[in-house]
Amino acid sequence: MKKFDKERLLLAVAGPVIALVVAVALTSVVLISSGKNPIEPYTIMFEQASFSDIQVLIINQASLYYIAALAVAIGFRMNLFNIGVDGQYQLAAMMAAIVGAHVALPAAFQIPLLLLTAVFTGAFWAGIAGVLKVTRGVSEVVATIMLNAIATSVIAYLWLPSVFGVKVGNNSTTGEMHASGWVPGFDLGAAGEIYGLVVLAALLGIGYWIVLNRTRFGFDLRASGASETAAAASGVNPKRMVLTAMLVSGGMAGLAGLPILLGATHTFSLNFPTGIGFLGIGIALLGRNSPVGIAFAALLWAWLDKASPELDFHGYDKEIAVIMQGLIVIAVVVSYEAVREWGLRRQQRRVGAELAAGHVLGAANNTEKEVAGR
Repeated sequence: MKKFDKERLLLAVAGPVIALVVAVALTSVVLISSGKNPIEPYTIMFEQASFSDIQVLIINQASLYYIAALAVAIGFRMNLFNIGVDGQYQLAAMMAAIVGAHVALPAAFQIPLLLLTAVFTGAFWAGIAGVLKVTRGVSEVVATIMLNAIATSVIAYLWLPSVFGVKVGNNSTTGEMHASGWVPGFDLGAAGEIYGLVVLAALLGIGYWIVLNRTRFGFDLRASGASETAAAASGVNPKRMVLTAMLVSGGMAGLAGLPILLGATHTFSLNFPTGIGFLGIGIALLGRNSPVGIAFAALLWAWLDKASPELDFHGYDKEIAVIMQGLIVIAVVVSYEAVREWGLRRQQRRVGAELAAGHVLGAANNTEKEVAGR
């Protein structure tokens, strides 16, 4: 049993390690081919990570990435590709901002109201794709891509001054939210302030692990993702699980923008972060859908984002970090497939060896019985 656990651990770690090594190697090749030092950029970025203000920025950014990646991972565990997390979190953040600007309740009620608004908005938007899949057989990939485009148009409409938009110079906003909806952060003095909803991100990670590994719903989800036919034979309704998984994934995605919305911007504007949902796909892949693995991957992505601007002051392009992120995603897909094939071959050899050993033992027992019978 211990040997089996060690092999599983090896397979789980091998993929991310190989992906990171390959990404660093290929990025170094790009630097060398452009006549740049292949080591200095990493040294500069590691040095940046030692500064407390950069550490705060990394943690804050990682909280957004972490929640988005968890939303993607829920779909992955059900063998669904919710590529619509980006539209879901942006629309959810906007609806929360609108409610926060037009409803004024005590903080004890206002903050839960904004959280629920974001969750229900994200779940509703993802649920459209879920309903289309279970009723009409529409691929969730196609449906969520289209819904991303529609979400962008809906946001543009809601920004109109005649609807909920408030113009601040050339910037379109939803107006400042009432202070009762602001979530106080952790003040670290000159280093800055860590978003208060970083705690929510951590709790979501814990809840994700408990639900998937310690509940019947989590078992049904993983079983349906592994084999829909086998799950159906055991009494699980595959269509219900597909719809539920999309709703939960969308609800989680709806929370991805709230750490910065309730902790810093207090409005949804043209400056609000975009693309977090797409980055969450790569982070979930690198973290192998594990809450701990996703946490490390989110911190890595945030470090690349927040440490790379310093490269501009040393004669390097900060886009090096973007190249590295892209290479990590490609390397992750390739390395995971290679590790999976390697693991299957090892399992086949082990089963073959056990069968051969059992055959030899059985033959030996038969020989002993024959001798005893004589």
